[in-house]
Amino acid sequence: MSIIVTGGNRGIGNAIATELAKAGHDVAITYRSGEPPLHSYRPGQERPESRFLAVQCDVTDTEQIDATFKQVEAELGPVTAVVSNAGITRDGLLARMGEDDFTAVLDTNLVASYRVAKRALRSMMRAKTGRMVFISSAVAMRGEAGQANYAASKAGLVGLARSIAREYGSRGITANVVAPGLTATDMAAALPEERIKAMVDQIPLGRLGQPEEIARAVRFLIDEGSYVTGAVIPVDGGAGMGH
Repeated sequence: MSIIVTGGNRGIGNAIATELAKAGHDVAITYRSGEPPLHSYRPGQERPESRFLAVQCDVTDTEQIDATFKQVEAELGPVTAVVSNAGITRDGLLARMGEDDFTAVLDTNLVASYRVAKRALRSMMRAKTGRMVFISSAVAMRGEAGQANYAASKAGLVGLARSIAREYGSRGITANVVAPGLTATDMAAALPEERIKAMVDQIPLGRLGQPEEIARAVRFLIDEGSYVTGAVIPVDGGAGMGH
């Protein structure tokens, strides 16, 4: 199976790509800037075992997404699974949040997922099978002060996935959401220590999640979740339960 993971150069996306590559899948990641991970290879290079292809792509650009799919398909074959993970934050209280900060987060986190899903449908419909997984957040279910833009973008992924599930289930295409809670990534590390402590205090399991724990949930949906679609799977230590 050929799989694209957006935003796969670090954190949760990197853990997902690594998990899927170890499971024997042909995996490609996108990254917007900087250098790709050390355990990846670039287009045109010989593919090492259990490594993933790294393609530079800005997911807010439809033409770059199309070019990425063409490149991945040329290297790895038709794409039959996508994991929409790329995301940004621009936190701030709503009264002081600029419109650019609101729309930029929605464009990267939500609209880009629409772009990726729409492009992926081409090969999935031909194959009459496909797996789409959208990485949301516990924040989408319960809200978070200072993150109206982020919460809105992540909540929108639920509606997007469930609509795709209804539209294309008859074609053998599933669409699901994984909703992580606070996870040990660079994004979490950038938060003040007192804020992390306050957030951990609200998590029944009393700790941050690990990227690998989210990755295993994604692998389940791709490898074993053929009768799971339109679902929201929380991997959040209980932070969002009841929502």
